[in-house]
Amino acid sequence: MGIGLLFSVASMASWAIAESKRRELAIKEGFSDEPQAVVDMSVMWLLPHFVLTGLAEGFYTVAENEFMYTEFPKSMSSISSSLSVLGVSVANLVASIILNGVDYFTKSRGSKESWVADNINKGHYDYYFWLISGLCVVNFLYYLACIKAYGPCKKEVDEKE
Repeated sequence: MGIGLLFSVASMASWAIAESKRRELAIKEGFSDEPQAVVDMSVMWLLPHFVLTGLAEGFYTVAENEFMYTEFPKSMSSISSSLSVLGVSVANLVASIILNGVDYFTKSRGSKESWVADNINKGHYDYYFWLISGLCVVNFLYYLACIKAYGPCKKEVDEKE
């Protein structure tokens, strides 16, 4: 799971870099007031983000399922998969709250535009992605604390015996 969490940090960082470059080009090309304008930028800038996101999902989801199936009793296997879906649902809710909070706090600090403004060229989505990347780092640190507190898995204990 930890590898997946680290890939998610890298994924959001690559997204922030690509967005920073896109915004810079949009302003340089004179599209500040034209959010629908097409910027002369290769789509390949998005490739690292999508590859890293896929790796993050793959590593995290497989490890999460393996953990739940090995640590929960067999009679609770359906509950473990339900908990996984519940986690995604809660994460979506938290993401919405974070987005609204960022919009509120960055707009109310005296700047003309929010980080997540309707005009993508005037907003600073790159800052938002860096914030999410930082939250992913905090999530990884929390994960490290949890695995230290949890101790060895049943599978590891069985292998030692």
